[in-house]
Amino acid sequence: MTEAIQSPYERLGGDAGVVRLVELFYDRMDTLPEAATIRALHASDLAPMVDKLSVFLIGWMGGPENYTKRFGRVIIPAAHEPFPIGPSERDQWLLCMRRALEDLKIEDDLAEMLMDGFGRMAEMCRTDGTDGASSRR
Repeated sequence: MTEAIQSPYERLGGDAGVVRLVELFYDRMDTLPEAATIRALHASDLAPMVDKLSVFLIGWMGGPENYTKRFGRVIIPAAHEPFPIGPSERDQWLLCMRRALEDLKIEDDLAEMLMDGFGRMAEMCRTDGTDGASSRR
């Protein structure tokens, strides 16, 4: 009998695992000096962002798709358009996410698969016009 392939959502432990990842991510953003630039782009209270990113990532990773029900349709590039996001900001975001994944001590293959997707996601958020985003500005 073949074993069913688990989604990243399942491998992280469902809702609780994804929420923990997001909490660690924002904790890294809040504490790493290397992330000060992107931290400054956020409100002082990160709790609403923890909730919003958690709900988004739960669906993105293969769990329940509740983001649209709660927050409406998401268009990642448009949501980030008001913010100055270039390579440095992208890399800061990815550093925080990598550190959060390291803190979870998950399997290397899962961490790399997620980081690959997060890399594409972070690139879509750039607003400096060098990645095709210039057509939005």
